[in-house]
Amino acid sequence: MTTFDKREDGFEARFAHDEQLRFRALARRNKALGLWAAEKLGLSGEAAEAYAKDVIFADLEEQGEEDVFRKLRGDFDAKGVDVSDHQIRRNMAEFLAQAAQEISTEG
Repeated sequence: MTTFDKREDGFEARFAHDEQLRFRALARRNKALGLWAAEKLGLSGEAAEAYAKDVIFADLEEQGEEDVFRKLRGDFDAKGVDVSDHQIRRNMAEFLAQAAQEISTEG
């Protein structure tokens, strides 16, 4: 194996590791976001947990986070919950930063 091959394998391993961490952070963010939204929607207990899972699965619909935003926006609008687009996006960013921090400290 040449030095180039070793470097390429190292880059591929690092990329795979980074993608795994990103996936975990997004899933954790979406759960926290789902629980926050569930509270706003008047859900608690098992209903809130189920809603949080729905938010996690919503993120699998397409690449990016617009699918999650659309789910929350649609659910808030359907229930007449007054939450701005800015607040949703701000919480998405804050929960992602928090999730990434938690994952990085887990080791």
